[in-house]
Amino acid sequence: MASFVFFRYSQLPELPLWAKSNADLVTLAIFLGTVFGSLHWISNLLADISNISRLPYLFSVVFKGAFLFLGALTLALMTQFLDMWATEHQMVTLRNMLNSEIIKNTSFQAVVVYLVIVRVGLAFIEQVALLVGPRVLVNIGLGKYHRPRYEERLFLFIDMVSSTAHAETLGDVKFSRLIQDSFSLLAETVNKNDAEIYRYMGDAVLIHWPLKEGLKRERCLNIYFEFCEQLNWQRAYFEKKYGFVPKFKAAIHGGQVVAAVVGVHKQEISYFSDVVNTLARLQDQCNPLGQRILLSGDVACKLKNKYKKYQITPLGPIQLKGKQYPIDVFAAALSAKD
Repeated sequence: MASFVFFRYSQLPELPLWAKSNADLVTLAIFLGTVFGSLHWISNLLADISNISRLPYLFSVVFKGAFLFLGALTLALMTQFLDMWATEHQMVTLRNMLNSEIIKNTSFQAVVVYLVIVRVGLAFIEQVALLVGPRVLVNIGLGKYHRPRYEERLFLFIDMVSSTAHAETLGDVKFSRLIQDSFSLLAETVNKNDAEIYRYMGDAVLIHWPLKEGLKRERCLNIYFEFCEQLNWQRAYFEKKYGFVPKFKAAIHGGQVVAAVVGVHKQEISYFSDVVNTLARLQDQCNPLGQRILLSGDVACKLKNKYKKYQITPLGPIQLKGKQYPIDVFAAALSAKD
C-alpha cells in the first residue's frame, strides 16, 4: 500500500494540497495499509469459519475482493474528503461525498485496478500454498531441497478405523464428505502444534516436524488427542449426518531421512528412508495390540513428558511385517487426571 501511495503522488509536480511534507504521505500509507490489511485478515477469517471454504475457490476470491473493494471506496472517500477540505477549507457531508463523481475519480479507478491485480495475485499464491503447504512452497521457491539432504524428521500417521466398512455403508460421495469434515477439524490442531501436513492418502494423513520440534511439549501426541477431542465435541453433528462418530488410530516414529524435490511439471518435497515404511508397519499393529496410538522406542525414549500429561506404556519388542529385527513399541494414553 505504501508503494501505491508514493507512486500515485510521485506523478505530481508537487505535494497535494493537504500534505505539508512527505511525512503526511507516510502517515497516509500506514493508515491505508492498516485498513487494507485488516480487511484482508477479516475476509480470510470469515471465509475460514463459514461455509465459503466449501464453495469453489472463485466464490472465495469474489467474497474477499468485496472486502477490498470496500477498502477502495474508503480510500476514495478519504481522498475526496482531503482534497475538498484543502480547497474549500470546510467539512463536507457524507451525502455529498457519496455521488457518481467518485466512480469517475482517477484515484478511485487506479485503486480498483491495483486491488484487482493484488487480489488475483494473492488468490493465486494462497491457492498454491493450500495445495502444497506454505512452508513447502517457500522451500521449493528457495531451492532448499533441489539437492537431496539429510534431515531428522518426526512423523505422525493418522488413519481412520474401519474405513472400508464406512465407505461401503455411506457410499463414495458421503464417505468423501466424512473425510472432509474430519480433516477440517484436524487443521486447527496441526497449526496449533506447529506441524506440517506431508500428504493426504484417502482416509489417512501423514504429518511431520523437524524431530526436535515434534518432541517439544509433546506436540506429536497433542495433535492426535486434540483431534480426537474435537471429534467428540462434534459428536451430535457426526451422529446426525453420518450415524456415528469416526475414530482414528495413529503411530509415531522418527529418525534420519533424505529430503528432496521430485517431479518436473508437478513438484513436491519427498522423504526417502526406512522411517516412513516402519511408521506404516507400526500403525498396522494398532488393531492387533488393541491400542489407539503407538510410538516407536526411538521416539518414546526422547519424549520428556514433563507435565505427565500422557501415560506411556511399554508393550515390549514387536516384530513388524517385513522387518528383520523387532523394535520396541509403546502405547500412549491420556493420564487419569486428564
